[in-house]
Amino acid sequence: MRKILVVNDDGIAAEGIAVLASLAKRFGEVYVVAPAEQNSAMSQRIIIHSDFHVREVSFPVADVKAWSLDGTPADCVKHGINAILGFRPDLVFSGINFGYNAGIDILYSGTVGACMEALVQGIPAIAYSLDKVHDYRVPEKYFDSITERLLETRVAKNEIFSVNFPGCAPENVRGVMDDVPPTPREERKPVRYRLADEPDGSRRLTIEEFYSAKWEEGTDLWALSQGYITVQKLRNMVIPPEGAAR
Repeated sequence: MRKILVVNDDGIAAEGIAVLASLAKRFGEVYVVAPAEQNSAMSQRIIIHSDFHVREVSFPVADVKAWSLDGTPADCVKHGINAILGFRPDLVFSGINFGYNAGIDILYSGTVGACMEALVQGIPAIAYSLDKVHDYRVPEKYFDSITERLLETRVAKNEIFSVNFPGCAPENVRGVMDDVPPTPREERKPVRYRLADEPDGSRRLTIEEFYSAKWEEGTDLWALSQGYITVQKLRNMVIPPEGAAR
């Protein structure tokens, strides 16, 4: 039976990781190592100049052992595999992230960063994300068929899969789109800044982001806005692609 390490960037207490662990049980034995606190937008950052605190925790999914680590998602994968679990898992599943990992956010995503660290450790990985809703009916309905297909697909050693679920009702899902290109930055996230003077002489910088409702047709955010599930291959250019991860 496969052994699956489940990780996320929203933290050990996030709803999405409990949903993912429960769904992943259909594919093997599940173990969780996740950040003790919120760690979104960490990309593949690792901490190298301090010790870590590891705590085995109660987890809301039966028969799943779980640990929290006061590190990043990539730390959870790196040290989960090499120090906490006591064995090498066969797969790493990351998520279910609260919010899409699409467009430019792919670069910042701790969910994706955890999967990239899995590649560094020589283990295949899949990242899962959902629109910023607490309705998990779409991933619950489509997780099995998509995951089974991806696990049967041969990928290079430097590639992961990233799956994004739209935030619509299951009956409104229009299908699955593979190999969707990321939405370009200029269409993705214009940013405004506000500077205000502080009493100590410094200035407070506030970031005010706003999102375009019109995405370039055929890109990932456009597809998600139309009710499609998107599946993408993401490549780590540092790791040699020889052979196949599965």
